[in-house]
Amino acid sequence: MPNQKQGSEQLQTLMQSGQISGSFSFNGTLSKEDEEMSRSALSTFKAKEEEIEKRKMEVRERVQAQLGRVEEETRRLAIIREELETLADPMKKDVSTVRKRIDVVNKELKPLGQTCQKKEKEYKEALEAFNEKHKEKVQLISRLMELVGESEKMRFKKLEELSKSIETIQ
Repeated sequence: MPNQKQGSEQLQTLMQSGQISGSFSFNGTLSKEDEEMSRSALSTFKAKEEEIEKRKMEVRERVQAQLGRVEEETRRLAIIREELETLADPMKKDVSTVRKRIDVVNKELKPLGQTCQKKEKEYKEALEAFNEKHKEKVQLISRLMELVGESEKMRFKKLEELSKSIETIQ
């Protein structure tokens, strides 16, 4: 239908421009000149129709080529997207594994930390008890030294007294 409409429009244009006359002879047939012009117009019309079809096919081919390029680029972009996702996935997996391991170690550290604090407290208490006993020992040794010193003094004094008594006896 569109081709008929275009054809009738072109025929009208040719008639208006004077290339085809619209005169009929009285017997209702076209004159030879009119027939020749009609054939010429028809062949011109067919040539133009063929050129239009040819151009339409060229445009269609260019559109198809563009669509092919677009599809190829879309495939390439999809491949690139997949590669990016595969790059991200191993990192996410490794990060997730490390984070889980950190959580496990944290859970193990908590009781160890509590044990360490308990042992530190016990150590401090034992150290304090040790220091007190050591201090007590030092005090006892000092007292012992005093007593031994006093005892020696007293014994020397007693020995002197006995020595003097012996001298007085003689």
